[in-house]
Amino acid sequence: MALTDTKVRAAKPQEKEYTLTDGDGMFMLVHPSGSKYWRMRFRFAGKQHLMALGVYPEVSLADARQKRDEARKLIAGGIDPREHKKAEQEKQLDEAKTFEVVARAWHAENKKWGALHSERILKGLKEHLFPTLGNTSIADLKTKDLLAPIKVVERSGRLEVAMRLKQRTTAIMSYAVQNGLIDYNPAQDMAGAIISGKVTHRPALPLDRLSELLEKIDKYKGRDLTKWAIHLSLLLFIRSSELRFARWPEIDFERALWTIPAEREPIAGVKFSERGSKMHTPHLVPLSHQSLAILKKIHEISGHCELIFIGDHSSRKPMSEGTVNKALQNMGYDTKTEICGHGFRTMACSSLIESGLWSRDAVERQMSHQERNGVRAAYIHKAEHLDERRLMVQWWADFLDANREKGISPFDFAKIYDK
Repeated sequence: MALTDTKVRAAKPQEKEYTLTDGDGMFMLVHPSGSKYWRMRFRFAGKQHLMALGVYPEVSLADARQKRDEARKLIAGGIDPREHKKAEQEKQLDEAKTFEVVARAWHAENKKWGALHSERILKGLKEHLFPTLGNTSIADLKTKDLLAPIKVVERSGRLEVAMRLKQRTTAIMSYAVQNGLIDYNPAQDMAGAIISGKVTHRPALPLDRLSELLEKIDKYKGRDLTKWAIHLSLLLFIRSSELRFARWPEIDFERALWTIPAEREPIAGVKFSERGSKMHTPHLVPLSHQSLAILKKIHEISGHCELIFIGDHSSRKPMSEGTVNKALQNMGYDTKTEICGHGFRTMACSSLIESGLWSRDAVERQMSHQERNGVRAAYIHKAEHLDERRLMVQWWADFLDANREKGISPFDFAKIYDK
């Protein structure tokens, strides 16, 4: 007799497993543990076979019968239902391995990024790649498919964004190869297909105009905090956001050291205030005597606040992004063609190199530049060159003071400077 829902539900475990037959090869196997399994016996290619149809109650009696009937149709058509089931499962698995699924797995496994950088990468994938590629199986993607959404970004004029998307697409497809999802990375053939963004260097004065710049800064009649921000920016040649969003706990007066964190606590309503070091690792900045003196003056004004460079209207907000450049414009400089705040970094780097006193590694670490040579980076990424950099920033501060009195080149000043 065929089984009924009541009989299936009432089946109790016994000391040994037993079966309850339904018909057409299907039966229920009741295990001593109480588990109930649907099974089907069938003959194919002259041999007896056994096939699993599921576990009760997840698979009901009606569901099991439907699976049995589908299997019998396949057998009648000369198809082994077990092989068909396996092929369907593999197909579903392949369909589940879409570009978005693989991209998210790649993104989740990259632990070296800071939280904010990781968020920006995922945001770019969501905005530019997932709408076009997200639902496509990773195995079906060709070079032209991968290139299509990146070309849209390129045509909009955002060349740097397009290049980053190309790099990340290549990395995602490499991840797919490494995990056995595909055998070849089609993104490799995108090489040369995207126009590289033209690097626009920030304007910086030639070093023979340094004395002129220092005189104008010293005579600047604006807000004291702005003047000190310009002085510190020139003395320390750190990036704008690293300076603007600085907090007092980062300054160690006793050790004469500023530690710029990888990330900062966001300030409500202030865009990008969570930014710390651009390289997303803590950046140590030695402080010269001159820098410490300026910071102590600033401390008298904003020392009761967390922010060092407080804004004009609120001590809870930092000075505005354009403060330094606006001051330079008021001094008579064109910040697009002559000098801008970021240009201080260029002038400092040029001077340090021209002096011939300092190692390349120390200069690069002070500039907080990323080592591009992977092998070299593996050896020097822990080296801070802090002792040499302490001497270096003091030399640079003294060099600026020397140029207040009379113009002198870095090379000539190096010859008379006693480290």
